Amino acid sequence: MSATVAEILVDTLYQIGVRQVFGVVGDALNPFTDAIRRDKRLEWIGVRHEEGAALAAAGQAKLTGRLGVCCGTTGPGANHLLAGLYEAHKDHAPVLAISGGVPASRRGIDYLQENTPDLLFRDVAVYTQTVVSAEQAPQVIHQAIAQAYARRGVAHLNIPADIIGAKTSTVMRSINTLRPLTDNAPPAEEIAAAASMINQAKSVVILAGNGARGAVAEITALAEKLQAPVVHTFRAKDMQAYDHPCWIGGVGLIGGAPGVDALRDADLLLMLGSDYPYSEFLPGNTRTIQIDERGFVLGRRTPVELGIAASVQPAVRQLLALCEGRTNNAFFNQVSEHRLRWNQMLDKHAAVAGDKIKPQRLARKISDHARADAVFVVDTGVVTLWCGNWLRQSGQQRLLASFNNAAVGTSLGQANGIQALDRARQVLVAVGDGGFTMLLGEFMTSVEHRLPVKVIVFNNREWGLVHLEMEQAGLPAFAGSEFPNLDFAAFALACGAQGFTAKTPAQLDPALEQLLAAPGPAVLNVFIDPNELPAMPHIKLDQIWRFGLAKVRETMLSMTGA
Repeated sequence: MSATVAEILVDTLYQIGVRQVFGVVGDALNPFTDAIRRDKRLEWIGVRHEEGAALAAAGQAKLTGRLGVCCGTTGPGANHLLAGLYEAHKDHAPVLAISGGVPASRRGIDYLQENTPDLLFRDVAVYTQTVVSAEQAPQVIHQAIAQAYARRGVAHLNIPADIIGAKTSTVMRSINTLRPLTDNAPPAEEIAAAASMINQAKSVVILAGNGARGAVAEITALAEKLQAPVVHTFRAKDMQAYDHPCWIGGVGLIGGAPGVDALRDADLLLMLGSDYPYSEFLPGNTRTIQIDERGFVLGRRTPVELGIAASVQPAVRQLLALCEGRTNNAFFNQVSEHRLRWNQMLDKHAAVAGDKIKPQRLARKISDHARADAVFVVDTGVVTLWCGNWLRQSGQQRLLASFNNAAVGTSLGQANGIQALDRARQVLVAVGDGGFTMLLGEFMTSVEHRLPVKVIVFNNREWGLVHLEMEQAGLPAFAGSEFPNLDFAAFALACGAQGFTAKTPAQLDPALEQLLAAPGPAVLNVFIDPNELPAMPHIKLDQIWRFGLAKVRETMLSMTGA
């Protein structure tokens, strides 16, 4: 029995667990969208910009580890996917991107919207292929999904308009093989060597990354047995409750001084599922064991004495059996006392009221009001620093951001994809005013498809992080870093949603309560104090001087009108 390529694609996606497809309709995709309409098992979510489709698919894939799917039609429609696909590419999430192509008979003669998609997608995709016949399609579809899972990245299929609607009697085989990777157990002798190093060390600190997700119970048990503090990357912040005694906090600028100092002072560092990129925050002379199932990341950020290419959970389980328990808790107590002082400083900044809304207070209030299983989607910029330090996660919540791509304007698109998975789950977007306006149209995607995302705009009327970077260099903030904004609450109302505004500390709690009580998508426009500086661990004296010098220059320029 024959079926069209579009019908085979729809059936395959459903069988492997895909439930939504994101994209913008167009002529080359018509057979595919019509197959979705007739089949009725998949939900087509039409977005307002193809980048929003790619971000939605990436958000789903990053949250679940399962395949996200997005589409763009011929030429510019598919080209718009690229920026969003880098979100999946840099955060190693499986996404299938489908682009429409011009008919084969029209290629090579500068036809309308013709381009070379395999060349264009080569940098972002682990696999890219143009389907040249209906008979070939099932095998290529299978290979694309298999590559996305096996290599944890973007697979791209370009399907010309005359192919996607064509029929074939070739069937899809081996669908059961299209699934996420399973755990990779470590060699026993390497775990024995790691346990020996740990048993000899006077003090141990654990650095947990996203690759340790799923092994939190084992890591916590090992930390308690070794009297070892656990430091986390920003991406791993949500894996354990913020107040767990072993969970000391983050590292780097989106972290705190206790974590940085613990890494520096420990006798041995155990890196678990982390490819933390900022080497300046990692100890260069500490004995280090790194365990990661991606063998190619071992030792590339900091010198590693023992690298084990294996999944974290089975590796830590074996370490638990071989490592000796400790009663000496001097190092752990030292780090814990530092953590207490740091948290008291964070609490003090979050409690300050005054006559302006402090961004630290807003970030803390968001986590105070959020449900215990909420998803926070944080945009890139100074908002990342506020949320990275002041959100207090429950351990059941999830936190997503543009972790390795560090792209502004990605949060709402990702949130739409996450919300589509479960419309009853609370999904909160924390975004700067600059980031929100980048893909403002995706809020209409939220409204149209009844995705009840709640957007909190940290409105400082400027590119906040760029402003900080200018001042850190001792330069006055350039006019290009500041800008006027529309009324975001009024915008939400114009879209058919609810919008709220908070301009004073007294208005903040009631506005957050109204936002979270809204039954559908809603926006809270919060006017924050733009002059606040985030709490950065170990800011150097010359940096403080440059911040001060920049402020003097800004004042002089404002007085002269220059």
